[in-house]
Amino acid sequence: MPAFVFISLYLLLVLVRPQEYPQMAGAGIPLLPIALVAALLAWLFSRDKRFDEPQYLILPVFVLVTSLSIALNGWVGGAMAQFTLFAPSLVAFVVLANSTTTPRRMVWVMVLFAGSAALMALHGVRQKADGVGWTGMPLVDDGRIQYLGIFSDPNDLAMLFVICLPMALHLAARGGLLGLRRLLWLAVAGLLVYGVYLTNSRGGMLALAAMVGAWLWMRRGPASALVVAASGLVMMRMLPSRLNELDVAERSASGRVEAWYEGIQMFLGSPLYGVGTGNFTAYHHLTAHNSLVLVLAENGVVGFALWFAFVGYCFWMMLRILRQAPAGSYPGQKEAWGEAEPDPSSGGAPGDGAIVPGSALDAALVEQWRQDRAVALVLLVSLVGFAATAFFLSRSYIILLYLLAAIVVAHSTAVRERFPAVPAFHLAGDIPRWAVLSGLAAAGFYLVVRVLLMLS
Repeated sequence: MPAFVFISLYLLLVLVRPQEYPQMAGAGIPLLPIALVAALLAWLFSRDKRFDEPQYLILPVFVLVTSLSIALNGWVGGAMAQFTLFAPSLVAFVVLANSTTTPRRMVWVMVLFAGSAALMALHGVRQKADGVGWTGMPLVDDGRIQYLGIFSDPNDLAMLFVICLPMALHLAARGGLLGLRRLLWLAVAGLLVYGVYLTNSRGGMLALAAMVGAWLWMRRGPASALVVAASGLVMMRMLPSRLNELDVAERSASGRVEAWYEGIQMFLGSPLYGVGTGNFTAYHHLTAHNSLVLVLAENGVVGFALWFAFVGYCFWMMLRILRQAPAGSYPGQKEAWGEAEPDPSSGGAPGDGAIVPGSALDAALVEQWRQDRAVALVLLVSLVGFAATAFFLSRSYIILLYLLAAIVVAHSTAVRERFPAVPAFHLAGDIPRWAVLSGLAAAGFYLVVRVLLMLS
């Protein structure tokens, strides 16, 4: 429990960032490190520690690779600096994934995410009206809203809003308090959508369409998803926004395509360990503007495969819960819930620990399975939102990704504990799969870039 309290405080500080408000700027108290160290110490002294999901191994190896890529490019001191920079994300991932062990804690984490995003959206509304928010941050020169720290870029703010939107809608679906809780979270969801509009982020708006498509794909099939997502894009292009300027030949878009091409050239020049983490702009005047290209160029084939597998497992975990029906996922099947064997002394009747089909305990487990699937869908759609925005941004290393991944891993672990029939993941057997998929992803992206260059 103490570890979860401290990591929740850390999560709040990372998102809301009150330590960077003008009123707190002069205090000089390192609140973020204090909260993270407290969470780490509390977790180290706790009894339950889990490392059975593949990401627990992939992430520290990836951190090591990002550091080595700098050393192998001739800057040994930079390797330690990179490790120090990435270490908080690693620690936060492990502690949050290990601490979010119950459905109640998962709901609390979603409240923190969605509530923090709603606060930032309100800040944006105030900023849009007055030209400056209560944090002292003004509008961007082109009139787009921004926040503090890692959310000072409107595109990063839009990324947070789209990630948190499915969480707000899920919290609204829970109802309660005579419908007031539903109304509260529906209002938060509407505020987040409006926040995306105020950021005027093309990636954020495309992410909204992608998320709607992903949700419909899982609920209604691909045909409905494609029709509704395409219709949503058409409607959004009718609004006065930067989405209307989306064109391969447009200056900003062509600059991004050029940066993607240069990133691939960097990879081809140093395919094993890349040009070094953080060195992309040393070889090109623009950043990569794509999270895949950034890792590929800076960390080479090994780093890219690790990062691709880390993110890919997150999607796979939620899809496994949603799409598979493993033996024991349904009520009335004895192997479903891992119940006690029949009591031999009672002539084969279920023992005291058994779950009898149709019993109250059986019904509770059926409801828990339904809720776990609902959370898996929420997290899958949030991952789609991250992926859609990260496709146009260089956000391979930001902590927001690893916080989201932590709750995905936590949910996968918790579901398998509640329902042992859900299959586990085994990294050793999946290494060939990820090697092939990451290679295909890199080759496919190269072909896309070549086509876009010809069109521009």
